[in-house]
Amino acid sequence: MGWIYVIAAACFEIVGVVGLSRFSKRKTWLNGFLFVSGFAASFILLYASLQYLQLSIAYTVWVGLGTSLAVVINMLFFGESKSVMRIASLVLIVVGVTGLKAVS
Repeated sequence: MGWIYVIAAACFEIVGVVGLSRFSKRKTWLNGFLFVSGFAASFILLYASLQYLQLSIAYTVWVGLGTSLAVVINMLFFGESKSVMRIASLVLIVVGVTGLKAVS
């Protein structure tokens, strides 16, 4: 159950990040709602995951997944660079998070 909470928290973090990006460009109620509710839901779900997982694991996976998803979404939908080095760096994040989980 803890993993479901962490994955959902990372997804809601992306909602918050997209809302933040949109809100910084155009201050509407919808963008503000996405920004605030996305991050609020993310923190609530991360907190709930701590009932099942160690803080070091839950937080690392949350940050790694959130970062990875944000990069992929920005590459696909917001025109950010898709360079080989950027993708390689993304793979290193995933390998690092997986490695931390494997040795704990």
